[in-house]
Amino acid sequence: MATSDLMEKIVSLCKRRGFVFPGSEIYGGLANSWDYGPLGVELKNNIKRLWWERFVGRRDDIFGIDPAVIMSSKVWEASGHVKEFADPLVECKQCHGRFRPDLIEGVCPNCGVNDFTFAKNFNLLFRTHIGPVDDSSAEVYLRGELAQAMFVDFPNVLQTTRAKLPFGIAAQGKAFRNEITPGNFIFRTREFDLMEFEYFIREDEWEKWFEYWRKEMWSWITDDLGVQESRLHELEVPDGERAHYSKRTIDFEYDYPFGKKELYGLAYRTDFDLKNHFKQPPYKDQETGEAFYPHVVEPTWGVDRSVLVVLLDAYTEDGDRVVLKLKPRLAPYKAAVFPLLANKPDLVAKAREIYQLLTTNYSLHGPIAWDDRGNIGKRYYAQDEIGTPYCITVDFDTLEKGDVTVRDRDTAKQERVKIEELKEFLQEKIYGSE
Repeated sequence: MATSDLMEKIVSLCKRRGFVFPGSEIYGGLANSWDYGPLGVELKNNIKRLWWERFVGRRDDIFGIDPAVIMSSKVWEASGHVKEFADPLVECKQCHGRFRPDLIEGVCPNCGVNDFTFAKNFNLLFRTHIGPVDDSSAEVYLRGELAQAMFVDFPNVLQTTRAKLPFGIAAQGKAFRNEITPGNFIFRTREFDLMEFEYFIREDEWEKWFEYWRKEMWSWITDDLGVQESRLHELEVPDGERAHYSKRTIDFEYDYPFGKKELYGLAYRTDFDLKNHFKQPPYKDQETGEAFYPHVVEPTWGVDRSVLVVLLDAYTEDGDRVVLKLKPRLAPYKAAVFPLLANKPDLVAKAREIYQLLTTNYSLHGPIAWDDRGNIGKRYYAQDEIGTPYCITVDFDTLEKGDVTVRDRDTAKQERVKIEELKEFLQEKIYGSE
């Protein structure tokens, strides 16, 4: 399959089956604005939930917060974002479109002319105003990253948790960047979700912890998301290309249909941020009494790029059958329940009973789909296409023997399972090997 064809098929699948819709579509849409549909929001939430469970819930050294989207403008001035958070742009002299020079290929994407101005910096922060007066005194910014809230909240978290180095502060949520050349579906947008934490350490330990989190990030991509290692790469970002706060950065890249591009990033931010926000060292060693500025290693994960990579990596064609071979824990629906025939009341009633039995255990295995439309083969194919790992069919033998047919998505093999064993069966299949 041509890589360009794959991207087109993913975008089509997402729209057709309810993963991702164009934003504001009934009004002609808004460039690079996307809404997550019923299946997309489940996949997205599964990724976020799995991340939080691994990096916050199962650890005693990382603490979560949920910071505000709108922060004081002083935060972004102190962090350097007002001055430094910028992209170089060139302007087409013919149509006056503005573009990042690294994302165009010689000619203007709008009009085809090769006549540009010299590059000038453009700040990526979104400006807005609070209160009834629209002037500079009321100007604030939508957050361009999650990190600054974690630095600003450092004293509060330290005081309430009584944490000792090393420890981290984690957050998930929206960030906003006024990207001039967004594109490639949900890869680069102006509004996006991040998952990240700031891990606070002593300066002489930064290399040890940088390597530790590098391995953890790689494990997350391959083990938790199930992405093929052959499509992943690490890029050591050279001097001059790193963010203004970073002394070392590694980009985890993926072979997208449109080229090898960044998926996640790992940065050593030194003590840059804490020194900018606090005039006095905010951490005091409880044993020695020494006060100092901790250094920071920052792993960052993009949720939207995670969704895109998971879909690209899972997409498989088997003849006329499309299968999303998602890790079962990531699948929007963990199973689907079918009555063999929708016009047989006894089968429908029994299937509904089994559906209710499974949905009462939502916290154990997640959402269950119901489908009684069309023939059973088409229902199987429809669930394969959205990544449902198991289909449960209620047939006439179910009424007599108390068991059901369970079909595996990836192999299409079927087996009979007793109704009273279904919950344990799903629990073991979905979570038993992870």
